[in-house]
Amino acid sequence: MGSRVLSLRVDSELLERIRQHAAKRGMSVQDYVVRTLIRDDFDERFKTSVDETERFYEAPPL
Repeated sequence: MGSRVLSLRVDSELLERIRQHAAKRGMSVQDYVVRTLIRDDFDERFKTSVDETERFYEAPPL
């Protein structure tokens, strides 16, 4: 998988909070943001899978 550049304009207070969170984990800001996005994407895909599975196994109306 290749990589691309994504440029964001972020409020200075938010960037400082992100820096602090990244530092607590011994990560760079870039790594922290990427991992957060990956985790969020996984959570969305997992929830969608669970919802689809629940719909699949719902009992048909009587």
